[in-house]
Order: sequence, then C-alpha cells, then structure tokens
Amino acid sequence: MNIEKVIFGFFNILACTLNFGFFIGDIDRPELHHPFELFAAVVVNLIVTVLKFGDRTQLGATHLATSLVASLQLVAAACVWGWELYVAKVPMTGDTMSVIVSLSGGALVANLISVILLIGETLRHGR
Repeated sequence: MNIEKVIFGFFNILACTLNFGFFIGDIDRPELHHPFELFAAVVVNLIVTVLKFGDRTQLGATHLATSLVASLQLVAAACVWGWELYVAKVPMTGDTMSVIVSLSGGALVANLISVILLIGETLRHGR
C-alpha cells in the first residue's frame, strides 16, 4: 500500500464531502450553511491543491486543474462572506448566501470530477 496515495485519496474525498456538507440545504437560508464548514472546505481544498503539485502526468495535471478551480471558487465564496459581514457590515441575506452557495456548488462539481478521476485511476491500476 502506498501511503502517499492513501493520504492523497483521503484529502481528496474529504474536500469533496466537506464541500457537499456546506452546499446542502436551501440556497438562500444562511442558518443552514455554517461558516466553519466553509472554512474547513477551503483549508482542505488548499491542502489537496498542494498535494497535487509535482505529479508530471496528464492525469496529475487534470487533478491539479480541478483542485485549483475548487479552491478558487471556495476562496471567492469565503471572500464574499467576509466582505458582507466584516467590510460592508451588513447581516447575511438570502441573496448573498445564494451567491456563496452557488460558488460552493461550482467547487463541488470540480471536487466530484477529481474524485471520479481518482476512482478511474484506481480502477486502471487495479487491472
């Protein structure tokens, strides 16, 4: 068993599940989307991005691209949240939360693509 592959797979799937946990719920209800869950999704996605550097294969490049997309969208969602609460100093509204959750949804798609690639790669090496 390759411990490097286990760690990579763990963080890749954790990034997807954390993002899904934040994403699920009514899009415009702020009480259903916890900021710490978004923070955890951002941190784990950034860890996954760092883990994907160094792979010189085409599949590795695709993994890195999906991770960069997910990280960019989650950081953008966190910036929108931070802007609203700490710069604009306005309470969270359904309109703003829908933007944050939509960005998280885009990141979730990128995470799902990455997990699908990981499963495909695992099946290919299993033969």
